[in-house]
Amino acid sequence: MHISAARLAHSYGGHNVLGPLDATFGPGVTGVLGPNGAGKSTLLRIIATATRPSVGRLQFDGQELRGVRSIRQARTTIGYLPQDVAFYPDFTVEDAIHYAGWQRGVSRHQRRTQVPEIVAEVGLADQTTVPVKKLSGGMRQRVGLASALIGDPRILLLDEPTVGLDPAQRLDFRAAIRRRPHATTIVSTHLVEEVRALCDRVLVVNKGAVLFDGTPQELAQLGDQIPVDAQDMGDSPMERGYMAALHPGVLRG
Repeated sequence: MHISAARLAHSYGGHNVLGPLDATFGPGVTGVLGPNGAGKSTLLRIIATATRPSVGRLQFDGQELRGVRSIRQARTTIGYLPQDVAFYPDFTVEDAIHYAGWQRGVSRHQRRTQVPEIVAEVGLADQTTVPVKKLSGGMRQRVGLASALIGDPRILLLDEPTVGLDPAQRLDFRAAIRRRPHATTIVSTHLVEEVRALCDRVLVVNKGAVLFDGTPQELAQLGDQIPVDAQDMGDSPMERGYMAALHPGVLRG
């Protein structure tokens, strides 16, 4: 699935939080990297059709999302993990994942086949009958990831997906995403390490604007342009490159 955003912008209460922004996304993993309040979550919410942009156009495979029918059809292709995932309080783990699949039109047969596989994949095979409200924050995050994965969606939108996960669980998360190379996956994060470990491409976003668009390796190369006496610019090449993208005035020349 190819996604195209043209002059996409959004405002809350007269305050612009995104764009105008132009970007395209295709199969593979794209990281949207930026500080809190950069506009990352708003961008993912718009692509997920959870928020309507103030202006601009959004296309999936060349078809503009306009009108109820096209939006409903688009939602069947999207697995979305929002930053603040919520569940009905009495749902068990299994209920929550089935419900997410049902919302996207995944058949009952496919759900029955996939739910045991996905709960095992995210490390919740022994928790399927436990009410979600009794789980820890990290476990609820894994339920949210499983809910996004059900039905093999062509688009995966994951907003700060590793928040609350321990190091081993982060490795499991990355493995789950790598097993889906044909999906168009967009991961919003403020963690440079997450981008380095997982993504094929990275957009650095701040104040609703794209400041960098390239590979993680190209972002790391920006770090080489920072003067050696620059302070607090990060310990790794990618961290320094990220800071250089946010603050281009620190670059040589």
